[in-house]
Amino acid sequence: MNVGQLCQRKVITVEPGDELVTAARLMREKHVGFLIVVEPAEQEGHVVPVGVITDRDIVVATIALDVDPKTLRVDDVMTRKPTVALAEDSITDALCQMRSAGVRRLPVVGDYGHLVGVLSLDDILTKRAEELEAAADVLVKGRQIESVMRR
Repeated sequence: MNVGQLCQRKVITVEPGDELVTAARLMREKHVGFLIVVEPAEQEGHVVPVGVITDRDIVVATIALDVDPKTLRVDDVMTRKPTVALAEDSITDALCQMRSAGVRRLPVVGDYGHLVGVLSLDDILTKRAEELEAAADVLVKGRQIESVMRR
């Protein structure tokens, strides 16, 4: 399995010029704490990630500094040039990128840099937990079969 197969394809995005309050409302409405900031790609109908913004970014840039969020745009707060994963990257490579950048989510891009999804640490942990559960089931089943055969 690679990043493109595991990532979430339904991505919530904003544009750099959007109002910060609009981004915050979108996070609340969609129950997410992370948005990918995009601009149109050269290929029609596609977008490229140019930044990311988190609910924490909004808090640190506004409330913590006593700044009126209505005076800011997404590009005032976003992290520019985000670390991205390629759709064909391995999950292990994506984890290494996350660790190196100190992030829990990566925009996932295709061959031409266009956005195809987002990969979160939650996605990886859920998949790995399923794999571990399946491995544990193998052990349990093996013991059950052995106990029946040795009667």
